[in-house]
Amino acid sequence: MLIKIAAVLLMAVFVQGEKLYYKPKMIKIIPGNEVEPQKKPDFCNKLDCPEYKVIESSSGYELREYTATHWVSTTLAGVDYSEASGIMFHRLFDYIQGKNAKKEKIAMTAPVLVRLIPGPGPACESNFTMSFFMSNKVTDPPAPTDPTVALNSAPTFRAYVRQFGGYVRKIEDWIKEAQELFKSINDSSKYHTQFYFTAGYDSPFRIFKRHNEIWFISK
Repeated sequence: MLIKIAAVLLMAVFVQGEKLYYKPKMIKIIPGNEVEPQKKPDFCNKLDCPEYKVIESSSGYELREYTATHWVSTTLAGVDYSEASGIMFHRLFDYIQGKNAKKEKIAMTAPVLVRLIPGPGPACESNFTMSFFMSNKVTDPPAPTDPTVALNSAPTFRAYVRQFGGYVRKIEDWIKEAQELFKSINDSSKYHTQFYFTAGYDSPFRIFKRHNEIWFISK
């Protein structure tokens, strides 16, 4: 007999061998401990999002399993997160607006995912990789013409996800939420500690009911 469980969540992804990592409203637990993928969550704002299922849920996080996905990504090293984010976003936005081998426009998706590899000290550069999800509707993604932009794929992966609202204006806001996720899991042996992901789902013009996430990739 099917058992329905209410849930709330988001998504993630892989970048060049790394895992990047969506939300459910209702999930169905079916015989054999299998979980059906969720419908597109409201916080995706009617944009296409990666599919996932909730494996474990607690008051401070969800453990999600994402299906295999495709992404377009770009990387930049620098101390200033805000500047790096602006440069990377424009590279990827130009790609979906037609700066590609087919001059083809591609619909915006969610979330905007950023992998952060922190530098070893305050004077050292951090490494950022931003990715846009490639919808399954795009069966043959055009090759980028910008050498700093690349297409990549992610196999199935699991991520510990913390979700929160409001505007995130600086990297310190992300770090604060990452620290809360660290406390909630309370076992750093369960996930990769060298990097983590941020996920934003909203336009800068959206004022209310904003949705953000932090992802730690499960080992």
